[in-house]
Amino acid sequence: MYLEISNPTDYHVALYIRLSKEDENEGPSQSVTNQASLLQQFVEQHRLSVYDTYVDDGWSGTRFDRPGFQRMIADIEARKVNMVITKDLSRLGRDYIMTGHYMERYFPEHRVRYISLLDGIDTGVDSTANDITPFRAIMNDMYAKDISKKIKSVKRDKQRKGQFIGGKPLYGYRMHPTQKNKIVIDEQAAPVVRRIFALALSGMSCRKIAMTLNDAGIPTPATYCGWKVRNPGPYTGLWSGERIAEMLRNETYIGNMVQGRMVKISYKSKKCLRQSPENWVVVEGTHEPIIDPETFQKVQMLLKSRKHTRSRTYDFLLKGLIFCHECGYPLAVLNRKNAAGEDRLFFVCRTYQRFTKAGVCTCHSIKEETVNQAVLAKVREICQAYLNPDRLRPIAQAALEHAGKSAGCEAEIPALQAKITALTTHLDQMYLDRLGGLLSEDDFQRIYQKVKMDRTALEERLKRLHEQAKQPVNIDEKAKALVKRFLDAAPTSRELLVSLIERVELTEEKEILLTFRFHELEAIS
Repeated sequence: MYLEISNPTDYHVALYIRLSKEDENEGPSQSVTNQASLLQQFVEQHRLSVYDTYVDDGWSGTRFDRPGFQRMIADIEARKVNMVITKDLSRLGRDYIMTGHYMERYFPEHRVRYISLLDGIDTGVDSTANDITPFRAIMNDMYAKDISKKIKSVKRDKQRKGQFIGGKPLYGYRMHPTQKNKIVIDEQAAPVVRRIFALALSGMSCRKIAMTLNDAGIPTPATYCGWKVRNPGPYTGLWSGERIAEMLRNETYIGNMVQGRMVKISYKSKKCLRQSPENWVVVEGTHEPIIDPETFQKVQMLLKSRKHTRSRTYDFLLKGLIFCHECGYPLAVLNRKNAAGEDRLFFVCRTYQRFTKAGVCTCHSIKEETVNQAVLAKVREICQAYLNPDRLRPIAQAALEHAGKSAGCEAEIPALQAKITALTTHLDQMYLDRLGGLLSEDDFQRIYQKVKMDRTALEERLKRLHEQAKQPVNIDEKAKALVKRFLDAAPTSRELLVSLIERVELTEEKEILLTFRFHELEAIS
């Protein structure tokens, strides 16, 4: 550490300390206390003023959403800090892309001087240590990648051995009080699991089972475990049909350990991808079952028998655009027959549909056709107000004149007649080739039918051109009709609706609220 600071009074220093579980394996030299002592010694030696010390204990260097790091960035944004000191570059981060971003762009743009003590890096001076900083960052990244591979390998090995490596066991189980990576039956939650399977075995649907549990006031798995929901919604804390179906299909309840359902994209990302069942790690007979295999198989057959009824979907004009005004969730669509036996679609609140007796929302039931007519009438009104027909007519006239010129009836008629004559001659020659044995019967029929269809299409086109030549077109009248047809048909185009409308909301009183994507249209409406 031969760094020199000529003007120490100009700086307000942030001491940043990070320690992850992997760093602890390297020995006590990486401890938070050791890092703090080393940094404090440096600032005292150079008479620097420390604004604050930022510590992230137990956080990986591949992540930059660390609370201490983000607090330091906030102080930099507030201009409270203009110097950052770490023990080495890996304390700042092990992702070479993000580390390079902060060193090469963020810190210079915010006039922050960065110092890494053991690496001899100081962005406030020109030195060879700064030149090799990208290579150090890559080496730190490779170290993190290597550690990630080793950890993933160990976890995969434990999964294959049937050892539980998750955070919390499946609802109905708890961690073994003495043995690590082993689960045992939770006697408080297991009766609920048995009740769910018993109800399913009696023929009750998943949605009906969820309603039964909600009516009985039984806590959901998340509530039972004490999990806190970051963004609670209207059905937070309530059982759902999807949750019941997932539990009924889980082999963990018959004593098989099922893991590997989700896999992280990479060691740099927290996002996980859902794996297909054939890639799950399933080990049989690892723990005591709650449900016997025979009951489990019967429930699977019942679920499979009802599967086709759940996959039915409907396409409608406002799909993806219409929401409940009260709870904010998309409206569901149901098919019901009217008195004449005809199918009719109805909008209903999805929240009410799933949790009817919970009183979370109301039905909002209304015909899909009624909502469509109201929305299209409003859009048509706005289109006619925003698009002046008199301004559109010259555009239509010009397009028609151009089409007329480009069509060139007088020039096209002789060309069509020549093509028809050529195809007729071709057919005659083919017939002679067939009589002479040059063409087989199959080839003759195939080519004959194609040429005949082409000649018929040309003859119909020629007939239409002759009719147009006899009846001169009034460009002005045709332009008016074209504009009217556009204004009438445009609102029914789903592409146009999606482009114009951001959201349609239906209130409890059946009032329809439109939110447009453009402020000009909002003003007209």
